[in-house]
This record gives sequence, C-alpha cells and structure tokens, in this order.
Amino acid sequence: MKLITVLLAEDHMIVREGFRKLLEAEKDIEIVGEAQTGRQAVELTKKLRPSVVVMDIAMPLLNGLEATRQIRKAFPATKVVMLSAHSDDAYVDQAISIGAVGFLLKQTSSHDLSVAIREVYQGKTFFSPSISKRLHNQKVPAAGGALRKKVARLSSRELEVLQLIAEGKANKQTAAELGISIKTVEKHRQNLMSKLNIHEISGLTRYAIAAGIIESSVQLTIR
Repeated sequence: MKLITVLLAEDHMIVREGFRKLLEAEKDIEIVGEAQTGRQAVELTKKLRPSVVVMDIAMPLLNGLEATRQIRKAFPATKVVMLSAHSDDAYVDQAISIGAVGFLLKQTSSHDLSVAIREVYQGKTFFSPSISKRLHNQKVPAAGGALRKKVARLSSRELEVLQLIAEGKANKQTAAELGISIKTVEKHRQNLMSKLNIHEISGLTRYAIAAGIIESSVQLTIR
C-alpha cells in the first residue's frame, strides 16, 4: 500500500500535535513534516515533496494563501487542503483561485480531515459540508472581487512585505526576515501604497484584513 505523505502547516503547536495524533492512526497516511510558518511550509514542500499539504490560513510571516500559491506554482503535483476557523467567502474564493483543492473548517471532525486528504490525493476536491453547500448554490461571484483583483496585481514579494507590515513589523525586522535591505523594504512599501492608493500603515493593515491576506482574528499592532 502506497502511503499518502502529508505536511502539516499550522502555527499552533497544540493544534498541530492534535492533527498529527489523529492522522497517525490512519494506516495509509504518513506525516513527513510540520511547519510553523507559511515560509517554512514552502521550504519543507521543496525539500520533502509531500503528496498533500494541510495548510492553515492564518500563518505568521507568510500567510497560508500566499504559501499555497507559491507551492502550487512550484510543485503542481502537491495538493493543498486549507484550514480556517472562518468560512468567509473571501477566504474560500481565494483558496480555490490559487489552486487549493480542499477547504475545511477547524471545527470539522477528524474523520473529515482524513477523508479530505484521501479525496484530494485521488484528484478530487473536498470542502466542509457548509462550504460545499454554499458553493453549490452560489450563482453570483462572492463579494470582494475588486479586492482580489488588486491583490493579484501585487507581486509575491509585495504580498510578503504587506503581511509583515500588517503584523506590525518595522522595516528593519521585515528586512531581516526576508533577507533583503531596508532600502528594498522601503521601496516595496512605496510600491504597495502607490498600487493600492493607500498612504498610511493603518490603511495597509485594514486592507490586508479585508483582502484575506491575514485573518481578522489575528492580533495586530496598528501604527
């Protein structure tokens, strides 16, 4: 029997350990790695090439949506199942648009998680029942389309800088985290403000929340 290799990307250790214990009981699933940040999830996917990544949306340093976009672009064979405490249309729509093939609410049963992993591994899709029903009934685009178009015009690096700004990181911290100069960070910040027509840090933070780049439940420092 070929094992389904899985990478768990979840920043809360107690939640990640819970998922690991649940999935370790499944004979056809093998946990090959664990990531605590979105950037680490991308790096471990490159190293381990798992069949499936279980990705939390609210990941620090690089959110789960952008991490998923990078993974799907570089490793199209790897399937991604998104996890979130929220079922907002904006999150679900973005997850689908960047190539996620599953979306589960965190209050879902352990059975649904293992079923989702098996389903996406076989080339299918899997969504929590409430989300699946809404997608089936959805006849018009969800709200937030204009925001998502603006997000799409931002480069991957600009999205990374935007998230770190929204998380309250100073230019020096952002530069250290991304391995770039402070001048480059300042340039990215100027580009963000120009592209989005937003000229205050607090405005960028609110935009990041509205666009689903970070979840609204995350504690933020608004300067």
